[in-house]
Amino acid sequence: MSEVGGIAGDLLRQYIERVERLNSEKETIATDISEIFKEAKGNGFDTKIMRQLIKLRKMEETDRQEQDHLLDLYKRALGMQPDLFEEAA
Repeated sequence: MSEVGGIAGDLLRQYIERVERLNSEKETIATDISEIFKEAKGNGFDTKIMRQLIKLRKMEETDRQEQDHLLDLYKRALGMQPDLFEEAA
């Protein structure tokens, strides 16, 4: 195919087809992941917690520690968790 308006049609088609192929693979992988979560749920696992664990495992250790610290701080501020310093007093 020749260029049309300065656009190489063959090259453009190759890019489009590659993206389409990857989108198809992505859909297949999403279905596979969904099946794994269904299987885990069927064996008594909480899939929401599993998703949180996967998210946490992706994080750097320092980022995870900071998030844990802020979560504890916010819980204490809302009265959802006792303040460690108040318990000791």
